[in-house]
Amino acid sequence: MSTSEQLFERAKKIIPGGVNSPVRAFRSVGGAPFFVKAAYGATLLTADDRELIDFVCTWGPAIHGHNHPRITTAIATALEHGTSFGTPNPYEVEMAELIVRFVPSIQKVRMCNSGTEATMSAVRLARGFTRRDKIIKFAGCYHGHSDSLLIKAGSGALTHGNPDSAGVPAVFAQETVVLPYNDTAALEEAFDANPGRIAGVIVEPYCGNVGFIMPDTGYLQYLRAVCTAHGAVLIFDEVMTGFRQAKGGVQELEKITPDLTTLGKIIGGGLPVGALGGRADIMDHLAPLGPVYQAGTLSGNPLAMAAGIAGLRLLEELDPYDRLDALGRQVRDALLAAARKKGIPAQVPQRGSMFSIFFSPTPVRDYATALKGDAQLYARFFHACLDRGVYLAPSAYETAFLSTAHEGEAIDRACETMTAAIMSL
Repeated sequence: MSTSEQLFERAKKIIPGGVNSPVRAFRSVGGAPFFVKAAYGATLLTADDRELIDFVCTWGPAIHGHNHPRITTAIATALEHGTSFGTPNPYEVEMAELIVRFVPSIQKVRMCNSGTEATMSAVRLARGFTRRDKIIKFAGCYHGHSDSLLIKAGSGALTHGNPDSAGVPAVFAQETVVLPYNDTAALEEAFDANPGRIAGVIVEPYCGNVGFIMPDTGYLQYLRAVCTAHGAVLIFDEVMTGFRQAKGGVQELEKITPDLTTLGKIIGGGLPVGALGGRADIMDHLAPLGPVYQAGTLSGNPLAMAAGIAGLRLLEELDPYDRLDALGRQVRDALLAAARKKGIPAQVPQRGSMFSIFFSPTPVRDYATALKGDAQLYARFFHACLDRGVYLAPSAYETAFLSTAHEGEAIDRACETMTAAIMSL
């Protein structure tokens, strides 16, 4: 029995399912998960001393690769002064200034500890600001595991064939209106059916939790217009895409100004973090200035802030987005060429450093078309890649990520490996 298998057997006795986040259990693709003891650049080192080229990148944060010296040095420097203070600290002010400078729609920002916490707080704030109750979300978009948003979610819920979670009271679900992504008519009908009752619309502007899905031309602009017309708060969940697609996120690329934005992942440099920000008049409804309560003992943690600041400053210095998009296109083209040669229908949506592969003849533009993909074939592809030293997301309904560390030999080898994996199917 391998070291990873031994660890998994021990974990299953004391941790539900043996994992602390469901997708890690490999239930969607079969087999047992490997355990990682170290990571550097684009490489994971497993507990069994296997080296894997990593396209999960901590599910997004590792845009500079793993264990980047600038980030680890920043953490070490901050650690010399303590791990947590429970008081304001200089790092959180610097982080807030960077976020406000990079993301034009954000006038004020509040730090928290996870993307789930950020989206949960953003929804509460939208409700408190508008004094309305209903929230619109989109099928397949995952905004964390708070009760109001874990309805027709993507990510792990979809992976395990259970898009809705037990334990969410029906009365909570009634206040969440779930619509198909990329469907303007459905959005208009929802507002017409709930006049003066929609507090806000929350959306992943580029969907990353049902595989990677791009918006139709003009769709995000329509979201902005309809929210403005009805006095609803437009919330962009850029926990995945923030600072990954561009310094200003998807909203910079699409030239849209949401009312609120949620962030996470990259702004922690690999440590737990989240943030919500937006228009000052809305943000000022948060306690202690306003009636919407939100708090967190570890919010603005100095280690996480130091790591995130180092990561954001690197993005500012390197401006790697064109290079990352080139890497993404290289992977996309290799996957599509191999699928065509093998005679397997495939879709490979890609933008910048995010991509996914759907084994389907149908272009993927929403939750329903994502589900038309062959998840069993993806599981075979996943294991064929893993056996050859490339780690992709252990689910057909997750996004793959690239980092600057993939440039050069790593990306060439990975493309050859994934091509061989498709040809073996």
